Amino acid sequence: MTHQEILQKVEWKDLRNLSVKEMLIENNLTIPWFLISMSLAYFGYYWIALPFSGFFFLTGLRQVHNGFHNSLGTNKFLTWLSLYINSILMISSIHAIKFNHIRHHKYCLTDKDYEGKSAGMTWYGAILYGPIHMFLIHKVTLQIGNKKYVQNVLLELVSIITVVSLVVYFRIDFLLYHILVMIVGEFLMAFFAVWTVHHHTEENPNFARTQRKGWKNKITFSMFYHLEHHLFPAIPTIKLQELADRIDQAIPELEKKQTF
Repeated sequence: MTHQEILQKVEWKDLRNLSVKEMLIENNLTIPWFLISMSLAYFGYYWIALPFSGFFFLTGLRQVHNGFHNSLGTNKFLTWLSLYINSILMISSIHAIKFNHIRHHKYCLTDKDYEGKSAGMTWYGAILYGPIHMFLIHKVTLQIGNKKYVQNVLLELVSIITVVSLVVYFRIDFLLYHILVMIVGEFLMAFFAVWTVHHHTEENPNFARTQRKGWKNKITFSMFYHLEHHLFPAIPTIKLQELADRIDQAIPELEKKQTF
């Protein structure tokens, strides 16, 4: 079954709309995790803070990912602001990641898909490739991105360098902890955000892997509904479970490879 046939069989356009409650959730999901992790780190409880920092990183990915597809329910400026703020908090140019993610959807797992290069590696190869992945994402955007993308990436990189320099200069330990954890998270992106959802899907790249188990989706904040996301990228993450149910009802025979 082709992508177009699936689009015709599944009712999905109404799922693009967010209620006020859903919009507030998608735009503020990171805040409690960030505040808890920073509070614990401030008092020196770094090991206790670590899982909260991890959940901040994961919810940050969810937030910016929705921003990539204009699915936060906010206007263009507020969406841009979300990407900019998260660039500083997550220590990476989110507009560089956005540029490559949009290309990933267009050129999925082809030579032009720089985001997806780790999909064909072994799991440990994808982990080792992580630092190269992040360097390449930024390099490619600066080389072939349009003027607006380049300006946003440069602004974000200058802002990150300024903040990191100040934190290092003044030896703010709990912020140094946060920066280190975020860098580790970014280096694991090639494994968690690419390999886990795309390995062994080269024959049908848009039919990515998915995760349908309730408790697993809860602890990953529904970020592994990747088959559904590739088929319907405009749908906000908060609506993906409902979308998955509709796909199962309309096309029960559709193959679903599990993420984990």
